[in-house]
Amino acid sequence: MAIYFLNIKTFGRSNGSSAVSAAAYRAGERIRDERSGKIYDHSDRQDVMHREIILPSQFAADDMGWAQDRANLWNAAEGAETRKNARVAREYLVALPPELPHEHRLNLVRGFSQELVERYRFAVDVAIHAPRNYPGSDPRNFHAHLLATTREVTTAGLGAKTTLEWNDANRREVGLGPGINELLHVRQRWAEAANEALQEAHLGVRIDHRTLQAQGIDREPGPHIPRAAFEMERQGYRSVVAERLREEHQARVESRLQRSAQQASAAAEPKSIEETRRQSAENWLRRREAQPALSPAELQRQSIENWLRWREAHAQPTRGDTAKPTHDDTAKRTRDDDLAL
Repeated sequence: MAIYFLNIKTFGRSNGSSAVSAAAYRAGERIRDERSGKIYDHSDRQDVMHREIILPSQFAADDMGWAQDRANLWNAAEGAETRKNARVAREYLVALPPELPHEHRLNLVRGFSQELVERYRFAVDVAIHAPRNYPGSDPRNFHAHLLATTREVTTAGLGAKTTLEWNDANRREVGLGPGINELLHVRQRWAEAANEALQEAHLGVRIDHRTLQAQGIDREPGPHIPRAAFEMERQGYRSVVAERLREEHQARVESRLQRSAQQASAAAEPKSIEETRRQSAENWLRRREAQPALSPAELQRQSIENWLRWREAHAQPTRGDTAKPTHDDTAKRTRDDDLAL
């Protein structure tokens, strides 16, 4: 079934990664890194279903051949950075609904990538991968890599850093919100775009970017096994890290079940007098806090009205006077007479 997965990672000098290497691996091509002289050859990959470079629509009528060439684009991205801790590329990794046909998945990725491109004015190198054919792999694991430049594209080359790379101080100066808002926006938009594609395909499944708690689902999230540990187990080796994470997850599941059982038991047990009094006092305080604050004059007027109502309700007739029947008394006798018939 369709699941929600969107992961964002960055490639930069500080962690020794290369945007040229990342692009070659994802596209399944052979590319030479002009900065380091290394050649990255992944042309033997058989799982690349689609590869494409998407640019802002404002350049549709311009000659953007330099950016449409994958090797040229990512060597330009590496050459544009001079700082030793520079960020060179940013990737959006998304899980594609396996229920969708290939053309629908392709349109979904293209539309979402174009939305990112128009928002940040960078270039996105798209690669759609089919599930790997090896033991233990999930045959539903259709996914897409959206590798984006950290600089805006122009007709002459890469320009300034995108607003996505700015710190919060610089963003405030131009009226933009914190950078975390961009992550939240992208997460929500992917869920919305995928659900729109599922609806257009007349499929009933949907995905949700919110946490289980926000969705009102009371269960423990599944354990996250790091890729290194997952690969060890896939190749037949034992991973102590993966085993520990699964044990910790099982302990959290059992603890949640125990808490639920205790809460259900506590709700079924009769409350003591002390608990009833405490709950009544808390309810009274909540009602009092919820009521609007009254001015001294209003409080005085309210007290007088309450006293007058109490006096009228408890007034006694003087000796020799005959109390006149009230409307309520007349109505009661009428009901009694009707019942007697």
